Amino acid sequence: MTELIATFIFFFAVIDPIGTIPVFIAVTRHHDDAFKKRVAIKAVSVSAAVLLFFVIAGELILNAIQIPLPAFQIAGGIVLLLFALTMIFGEGKPESEIKCVKSASETAIFPLAIPSIASPGAMLGAVLMTRNTEYTWVEQAITSSMMLAVLAIVLVLLLLSRYVHKFIGDSGASIISRVMGLILTSVAVTNILSGIKDYFAI
Repeated sequence: MTELIATFIFFFAVIDPIGTIPVFIAVTRHHDDAFKKRVAIKAVSVSAAVLLFFVIAGELILNAIQIPLPAFQIAGGIVLLLFALTMIFGEGKPESEIKCVKSASETAIFPLAIPSIASPGAMLGAVLMTRNTEYTWVEQAITSSMMLAVLAIVLVLLLLSRYVHKFIGDSGASIISRVMGLILTSVAVTNILSGIKDYFAI
């Protein structure tokens, strides 16, 4: 049970559902509720497809190009660390991604699905949390279900974005994003240390 909660918290941190709400509001502010619903469903569906692709094929691709998983784990940990540090010290997720908005066309894909929901950290996490050498198919399926549960929360929050944003505001979303960044920093350092240990144990 503890591992399930830890996995859920990890994906909640890398996907950052709360931080996605201001981005969603920005890209759909000139449209009606029906359009917003279509964008929310499409964005979450695309994000789920992308992340499940990394769960299924991420490690196979690494093996095909002969990159040891520990090396990817170290690199992924470094990228995740940099990503987390920008969430803490740089612009918050909402501010940086709202700047990506140029038009209403294909906003469900960019910047909403990628990089807001299916962020680089989420893609790396999908691979690292489902390593074939460490986890059985059952464990990988459970991890994937936790990831999909977080995406389901994203969808609910996007559909209720008007009310959630009214409650927490831009500053609240920014604070939550920074707290998630702090959690990600710890996860990233753990991945780097674990990757170094596994690499020299090969």
